[in-house]
Amino acid sequence: MLTLSRIILSPVFLLLYVFHAQLGISLLALPFVLIGLVVIAELTDLFDGLAARKRNQVTELGKLLDPMADSIFRISVFLTFTQGIVGLPLWVVLLFFYRDSIISLLRTVCALRGFALAARLSGKVKAVVQGAASLAILCLMIPYAMGMISLALFQDISFYLVLGAASYSLFSGVEYLYANQGYIKKALLK
Repeated sequence: MLTLSRIILSPVFLLLYVFHAQLGISLLALPFVLIGLVVIAELTDLFDGLAARKRNQVTELGKLLDPMADSIFRISVFLTFTQGIVGLPLWVVLLFFYRDSIISLLRTVCALRGFALAARLSGKVKAVVQGAASLAILCLMIPYAMGMISLALFQDISFYLVLGAASYSLFSGVEYLYANQGYIKKALLK
């Protein structure tokens, strides 16, 4: 349920961000609402993993579904940021999408072939970096909404935060492929 809640929160984040004015949420209140959603999503990710390990309920489905839910939520947040005031370029968000799609595909193929690819520390750091980047953008939205920073500065900082997160995400993807190359070769040749 915790894993699925992250997937459900994805369109909620999008709808609140895009239609905040129609929903009666001011630009000043919007970042606080969205920060709440991101924090809830990140906490469900944390508690999901802790509960599964504590209760010894780590499953093959959970190993596949949990990272997919994370990707869906985080990529949805960054895709949402291509709209409205953040104005991220789509290409930088597609770096997350392509990285996560390739890793998810390989994890699924390996799982179907009987090889469960374990999560790597770099993947966990990637999740923290992505979560921190989205939270930083939302926190920067507060001084922007108060007129304390310009739109151009807000957008520039947001772009570089996401570019940094995307760069680390690509690094973690390469590291994951390198660390699991033996299993991946076996699964693809089987």
